[in-house]
Amino acid sequence: MGSIVLVVRLVLADVRRHKAQAAMLLLAVTVATATMALGLSLRDVSDTLYEQTRAATAGPDVVALSGDTGPAVTSALAALADAPEVVAHHGPYRIVYATLTTRDSTSSPVVVHGFAETPGAVNRPLVTSGHWVRSGGTVLERGFATALGARVGDHVTIAGRSYPVVGIAVTAATSIYPWAPQIGPGGGPSDGGGLAWMTRSDARTLASSKDLPVTMAMDLKLRDPAATEAFREAHHVSTIRINFHSWQFKTTQDMVMLKDSQPILVVGSWLLSFLAITGVAALAAGRAVEQTRRAGLLKAVGAAPGLIATVLLTEYLALALAGDALGLVIARLTVPAIASPTASRIGDAAGPTAATAAAATVLAVGVAVLSTMRPTLRAMRTATVTALSATAHQPRHRPWLTALSALLPTPLLLGLRLTARRPGRAVLQACSTATTVIAIVALLTLHVQPERGYGLDGSFVLPNLRGEHDRRLMLAVTVLLIALAVVNTITLTWTTAMEARASMAIARTLGATPGQITAGLSTAQLLPALPGAVIGVPLGIGLLSLFAARNAVDAPSSWLLGAALATLLATAALTALPARLAARRPVAQALSAETA
Repeated sequence: MGSIVLVVRLVLADVRRHKAQAAMLLLAVTVATATMALGLSLRDVSDTLYEQTRAATAGPDVVALSGDTGPAVTSALAALADAPEVVAHHGPYRIVYATLTTRDSTSSPVVVHGFAETPGAVNRPLVTSGHWVRSGGTVLERGFATALGARVGDHVTIAGRSYPVVGIAVTAATSIYPWAPQIGPGGGPSDGGGLAWMTRSDARTLASSKDLPVTMAMDLKLRDPAATEAFREAHHVSTIRINFHSWQFKTTQDMVMLKDSQPILVVGSWLLSFLAITGVAALAAGRAVEQTRRAGLLKAVGAAPGLIATVLLTEYLALALAGDALGLVIARLTVPAIASPTASRIGDAAGPTAATAAAATVLAVGVAVLSTMRPTLRAMRTATVTALSATAHQPRHRPWLTALSALLPTPLLLGLRLTARRPGRAVLQACSTATTVIAIVALLTLHVQPERGYGLDGSFVLPNLRGEHDRRLMLAVTVLLIALAVVNTITLTWTTAMEARASMAIARTLGATPGQITAGLSTAQLLPALPGAVIGVPLGIGLLSLFAARNAVDAPSSWLLGAALATLLATAALTALPARLAARRPVAQALSAETA
């Protein structure tokens, strides 16, 4: 117990002395674990929302649809209700294909289901606002109404006739908006559109008055809900075209909306984790001398190697686990909006599963361990006397390099010397820049993809929800990546400045101005950022090629070049302030601090 109390006290004292570094580690791990948890939770949450909607609306196990009409089709559909596998049914009922226009001239394809004013045992849409259908009025599916901006009391025009919106409802009998049409008027695949309900008589009148295409449908509840494929095979009719849409098909179709969301979040979490490792590794490297001295003090008072390793690693592990917990909470609060962007489903979205939480925890621990293992091992292996007298690492002098660097301008000379003395730090900066450019390239490429509106000819004005959803997610992930890259750049610059304060002070005594010192510190970050920006562009294109569609459009080369140049300019701007603050430190103070 005494060792545990000692470790806790030492860790808390170190966190209080390094609040900024602790906050950075907490932020980096939080955003990385939250993004990963969101990506891994999407499928589970989407399935959960469908199941809850299905239970609340008595959703059918199978929907039988036929693009043909007439007595023979109606009889064939009705005969399905007598099958021994069926325990309840609804229909047959007609689905009318039309066009809906709102008061502000927003147009969209719509399918109108003709329903009884008293719903039956199967497929009972749940009214979330207003009331159920009545003669002369229409009820809109909630996802469709949200896209239209329609509310109860508004009027919409369907096939040239005006109808008041008497209610808003949800159902599990169709896929989420915009895939309510299910099949086309001819029985084949249909394009996007919304769903509305009317009374049977109103739907019949609508279809006959405008001679609109009609599909017949039948909702079926099976004795064994899992046996939908066997039911389809057993009741295939060769003389009449009948399509069977199972509840499993609808859950799969729901995930189409999130087809690109999961890769965006999962790959984004990888990039965020990489940036987190980069930033924390820079912090750990900057504190290497301090940690070595701390290990020497612990050795001097008799601490065992295991206790020393525990003290040095516990701070990072504790902060990483705290960030992991915070990230999981953020994922739990955010996942409903991401998993159900169309408002077509109801229910409470469960938080990340145990497996997802475990994966996020492994990620958090990995960030902490990979970032700090090397300086920790170095501190433990250093002899006690050496550790207590440890100073900054003195580089080897190379006369030929000194002669060559003397020909360069002072800022470039200082920047090259700082970069050459800390090659590991330069690699971290290059990787951070490359990761940022990869995200920006992905965002620009997604932005230039053409979006097709919902409708057979793509001329309808409702936006493509899937494209908008993917763009918002990509923008959010890119903003997080840029934010972490900004913190990393500032951290790397400040750490480099603190480690080089003695050599920079000597350079000032030899005639270098504060402006040249500032430019030199900025150059030390720009030199590795340049290859990072150059490499980031093809890496971003290559990464996107793994997930992009075959007909994807490439972003203009000028945009990609501009992104790389903008990243370099931003790096220069971000390094200017910490470099300037470090350069203004009095020479005498810097030299006395180094010799103290």
